[in-house]
Amino acid sequence: MIGLTTYLEQAQTGVWDVPAAFLPQLYFDAVTRAGGIAVLLPPQPVSKEIANRVLDSIDGLIVTGGKDVDPGRYGQDRHAATDEPRIDRDAWEDALLTAAIERGLPFLGICRGAQMLNVALGGTLHQHLPEVIGSSRYQLGGGTFNRVPIEAEPGSAVATLIGAEPLHVEVYHHQAIDRVADGLVVTARSDDGVVQAVEVSGMPFGVAVQWHPEQNQDDLRLFAGLVDAAREAKK
Repeated sequence: MIGLTTYLEQAQTGVWDVPAAFLPQLYFDAVTRAGGIAVLLPPQPVSKEIANRVLDSIDGLIVTGGKDVDPGRYGQDRHAATDEPRIDRDAWEDALLTAAIERGLPFLGICRGAQMLNVALGGTLHQHLPEVIGSSRYQLGGGTFNRVPIEAEPGSAVATLIGAEPLHVEVYHHQAIDRVADGLVVTARSDDGVVQAVEVSGMPFGVAVQWHPEQNQDDLRLFAGLVDAAREAKK
């Protein structure tokens, strides 16, 4: 049973135009094709007790992509290119990640999920990568994913799943991890040095990637790794 966090945004369907929790189908398709059961976890009021009650009901967690993390959480003012904060979603995912780490529950962070993990543990973000690397290669705009080469550190959980050889992955982000939080290890970078994967030290499976593995339904190795870890932890 794999819980996936969701968006909470204004959405249109038929005659309705309302705030709604939703998640692109590719995410939960990847989970079910990898052998898991997908359960959606929409942003809602949260406490430590609520977060733990939710995690009691699942065997693994995915913190998905979406809007930018509130820079106030890492002590910065909002950059002009940074999204309006989704403080409800930030609080929800922070609590779930913190509880998952405390109990050793297997989890996978994706794009925003990697950034949220780093911030939750005390790290910071680059708010606008084009100002750092001089390129918009990571977010072309218009919903078009770019493919960039990344390389995983040999011996890491990421390398065990996808290999240590360079791999082209789908990206759509204008922010990235800057100062890495204590307790995290960088386990993949792209060719310009941007952090592309981190792992929680001492966890059997506490992995977060900056790219979007759900966009390649022909390569579900990260999802299969999470499902396998969740199945093993349940035993």
